[in-house]
Amino acid sequence: MIRFTDFMRVPEPSLTKVKLNIRAGVGGAAAWDLLLAEDPEEWLDMTRHREAHQNNNMGDAAYVLAFAQYYPYGPQYFIFGGFFRVTPSVPEVIGGKGYDLELLDEFSEYIKRLIIRLEQPVGRDLYLRRYDRIQDSKLNPEVYELAPDTKLGTFPGYQNVRLRHAEMQRIISNDEPSWKDALSSVKGVYVITDLSDGRQYVGSASGEANGLWQRWSGYAHLKNLTGGNKELNRMRDELGDTHIVENFQYSILEIFDPKTKAETILQRESFWKLALDSRRHGMNLN
Repeated sequence: MIRFTDFMRVPEPSLTKVKLNIRAGVGGAAAWDLLLAEDPEEWLDMTRHREAHQNNNMGDAAYVLAFAQYYPYGPQYFIFGGFFRVTPSVPEVIGGKGYDLELLDEFSEYIKRLIIRLEQPVGRDLYLRRYDRIQDSKLNPEVYELAPDTKLGTFPGYQNVRLRHAEMQRIISNDEPSWKDALSSVKGVYVITDLSDGRQYVGSASGEANGLWQRWSGYAHLKNLTGGNKELNRMRDELGDTHIVENFQYSILEIFDPKTKAETILQRESFWKLALDSRRHGMNLN
């Protein structure tokens, strides 16, 4: 066992806190989803939030190590999201963005890579802990994993797939086993959403030998990106590769057994184009 505080030695232990973020309020987005998002503001909001309850305030802390619950592994696992200098907001804010955060260089190479494991799950009411006491508490965190690259986690289930283009590229290029096994074993209908304007493109993997994995491998390749679609090609010519890489999100609408006939899948693809109105208000031209 590698003790958390032995691995991450901070310059001022008595002035440092550890924040174990779980969700953005009741019914809110999971912390790990916000940490993965391209826009960091919502993730930062979780860490700079200030409440009236003293146990969940920074108090006299000048630094904070921020973590997000890594739900693909379970409730006791947290992934590192940055080491910040903390300054109380002026004027004082309670129940909102109560702190200004400055991301520091220390431990930056571990962001989205380092996973710690707690001996027991943390309660929602005690998610902010003193660094110099956390190791001797019931949580007793240990270093569980240091991933070689930004951690994307195991395959979350077909109904939970929501990938930005850069994430899909990393999964494909690294041949991430759980994702490859899952996507290779099914055919399916998928949707690409342009997050800049909400327009959608519905497509399918109906004839590929390796199902959705093979189809999405094409999109992941920078020389392809559009899969040959006319509207996506037009957009690429007009806005460039960067627009696709920064704005496209990929999700699965429906999956099928590999033995399913192509015409059945194409019929379902047509249904989803109608359901999402992606011909009139999206990126499908047929």
